[in-house]
Amino acid sequence: MSISQETSQHAFPWDLGVYDAHCHPTDTMASVASIPSMKAAALTIMATRGEDQELVQQTAESLNVHQKVAQEDKIVPCFGWHPWFSHQILDDTEPDSTQQKDAHYTAVLTPSPADDPEFLEHLPQPKLLSTYIAETRNRLKRFPNALVGEVGLDKSFRLPGAWSQQDLDNRDEELTPGSREGRRLSPYKVKLDHQRVVLKAQLRLAGEMQRAVSVHSVQAHGAVFDVLKELWKGHERALSDDEEEKQNHQNKGRPQDNQQPLSFPPRICMHSYTGPVEQIRQFLQKSNPSDVYFSFSAVINFSGAPARKVSDVIKALPAERILIESDIHVAGLEMDKLLDDVARQICEVRGWELREGVRQLAENWRRFVFG
Repeated sequence: MSISQETSQHAFPWDLGVYDAHCHPTDTMASVASIPSMKAAALTIMATRGEDQELVQQTAESLNVHQKVAQEDKIVPCFGWHPWFSHQILDDTEPDSTQQKDAHYTAVLTPSPADDPEFLEHLPQPKLLSTYIAETRNRLKRFPNALVGEVGLDKSFRLPGAWSQQDLDNRDEELTPGSREGRRLSPYKVKLDHQRVVLKAQLRLAGEMQRAVSVHSVQAHGAVFDVLKELWKGHERALSDDEEEKQNHQNKGRPQDNQQPLSFPPRICMHSYTGPVEQIRQFLQKSNPSDVYFSFSAVINFSGAPARKVSDVIKALPAERILIESDIHVAGLEMDKLLDDVARQICEVRGWELREGVRQLAENWRRFVFG
């Protein structure tokens, strides 16, 4: 999709505040030093696996002016376990759960890797779900405006194969360990049921702490919605003034929801959304008790994607529910450029004047993160 000449000729209004709703600079820690000089006002930095939870925390502690995250800080840390790594979490909440490494992986991966000892050997000792949730709860307490992310479901992802000696010899030492790093993919996927267990535990934690969530979804938008619908059950919003008055009368004398831990987050971002328009309508039903936002990136949504599909989705959204992101693993000039690019693309699709659009996107991000 091309940007019109009129839009492209306008100087980008960085002065209004430009906010990256989803990025991964701690995957390349050497780039973190460039964050203070970036034009972007703030970065919402995701954790995805065991290797980067502490790195996201350290980045926020080292770069933020305030001891606790405030609206004028440069970093909003996000703590979450990505579905690509969900097999590394062992669900110890069930009484009959096994804590044997090979038995765990054999149970949560498909096809079963029971006859592939080399693959099983290279997998890490799984982390207990209860331990991970406790650690994440403590991190969220440390940063009162931190998010839960990146979490979600993915039906297409296959685990990378075991490291070969050639892979090890050629690996980029600047990259934080734990990602694919160009390895050939194995035939193994994480069973969706296990991904749901890990996702629901994190969504419940976000509900308990009343934090926003950044959600990954690949070929799984319906499955994500089903998980949310299950957690929302019994907390649906009234659809009319009469129904709201009736609901308030019924709840008179009872503790209100906002005085009790809830099982769902108050705000959700479907990051780099690639689903259809029809799915958006489900997420935006007025009865849903969570406010759902949709973010878009140049690298995912405007890179080879059918222009009409992206345009139709963006046009169908309420103006106040659109966010922008870079979704890349290196901070600095490239991240700023991608934010500039995607903001211009969205303004073009929506017919917004550039300053008007950037101001709207900034307001949306602040509402999504801080409520």
